Amino acid sequence: MNYHLASEGPVHPATERGEMKELHLASWEKRFWAWLIDFIVIGAVSGGITTLVNSFGYSLPYFPGFTPDPIIWLGEFGMHSTLLFLYWSVMEGNSGQSIGKMVMNIRVTDRQGEKIGYGAAAIESFGKAFFLVIDCLIGWLAMSGTRLRVFNRLSGTIVITTEYEHPAEVRYIIEEEG
Repeated sequence: MNYHLASEGPVHPATERGEMKELHLASWEKRFWAWLIDFIVIGAVSGGITTLVNSFGYSLPYFPGFTPDPIIWLGEFGMHSTLLFLYWSVMEGNSGQSIGKMVMNIRVTDRQGEKIGYGAAAIESFGKAFFLVIDCLIGWLAMSGTRLRVFNRLSGTIVITTEYEHPAEVRYIIEEEG
């Protein structure tokens, strides 16, 4: 695997003392798979809500794009996008990871690799939930090589790779089978 350093930024006190923190920016591929996992999870929740509401005699549409009626499609898109926005804002604001990010071993952090709060998570999530294609295209074209979407830039966040860490006081032993 080839690595290169991202463009130089401002000097921070830790680097002045000779300490260098390395953050590995997550690939677009890992980010896509994490997004897809989250999209499917929230799609299932959205479908469950729709089924529940429909069971009480009300009518809600199921999934975006499955109806020719533009008003119903906008309602579907709005409900699904709003659920995604709330889900990402809460999950990433709390731990930096959604279910998809946990599976893909990536995390949203601030530019120094520290935990983000709910405000930054909401800004970062807004672009993913409502303007993903535009958000990514502008990021890829205008900020080439940074692995940032526009709403990452606006929120001061990055997406980094993480390692799954076992508890320090536990050692796992895998016995040979057979």
